[in-house]
Amino acid sequence: MAKLGVAVVGELNLDIILYGLPKDLELEREYLAQRLGFTLGSSSAIFAHNLSILGTKVGFVSKIGGDPLGRLALQRLTDSGVETHRVVSAAGSTTGLTIILPHLGQRYILTYPGTMFEMQYRDIDIDYVCSARHLHLSSYFLHRSLRPQALELFRKAKSAGLTTSLDTNDDPEDKWDRDVLEVLKYTDVFFPNDREAKKLARTSDLSQALNTLAGLAKIVVVKRGPAAAICRKGEEQWSLVPPSVKVVDQIGAGDSFNAGFIHQYLQGSSPEECLASANLAGAYSTTREGGTEAFRDRASMASFFRGQELVRNYGSGAGMGPRQ
Repeated sequence: MAKLGVAVVGELNLDIILYGLPKDLELEREYLAQRLGFTLGSSSAIFAHNLSILGTKVGFVSKIGGDPLGRLALQRLTDSGVETHRVVSAAGSTTGLTIILPHLGQRYILTYPGTMFEMQYRDIDIDYVCSARHLHLSSYFLHRSLRPQALELFRKAKSAGLTTSLDTNDDPEDKWDRDVLEVLKYTDVFFPNDREAKKLARTSDLSQALNTLAGLAKIVVVKRGPAAAICRKGEEQWSLVPPSVKVVDQIGAGDSFNAGFIHQYLQGSSPEECLASANLAGAYSTTREGGTEAFRDRASMASFFRGQELVRNYGSGAGMGPRQ
């Protein structure tokens, strides 16, 4: 059997997306949504699902409840080709759930954590994780029981010769505690968005944030939506504008971006090629509702990627090159 490419440690849940609600919601009023989306959610699972469909062998380590929501989320992930036999099911627990209310390019995100808060270090098959080439962890601040030993997880992965990546996602408490900075010292690729990078570095200036974070992680990749994404490695920096697409839904675009980058990274590609691949995956994700629906249409995905050039064409004039 082929060696496991990426071991993903993280949360597994579904997303319920209610489209067409008004921006301002009043208490005791009943509102009618125009459309309903019911899809695989969670940063970790979206990343794993889409990375697997891109062609990387992925194994998933998580904890779900013994309920229909957990079983459905697990099946959706399994259908993408991800190995899920290291996902722990706890009969007395409840799988988490996220409800998303999009409005004019922004969104309310309401999450019930459930087993996200419960997964501990002892729930992880470390030997299985270390059998992979690469470790990825998402939603750092949601893993309350795992977080105290996240540093140990990354240390063990590095000792076993794995490369590593991390996406903290948002901190619901808006504290951005400094323990994550220690984990970054064992991180090869760090994936914050613009806001998260500034919050972690405690600055309102993105350039300063990049300087701080690049002194910790080997590669820092900042996601900026339709603006040019930035990749920083040591003193070198590249930026690249994503291809233009008709955006249907931005949910999961950042996780898809991560998947595109790591898929190329594991092939030994240059930072420019990895960034271009990330932009393609992120852009393609927005062409359907939800974070994984576009990738479930494999024929459409293959056609989209064939129609784009990774670096040479649409990357022209995007500002790639050494940091000045």
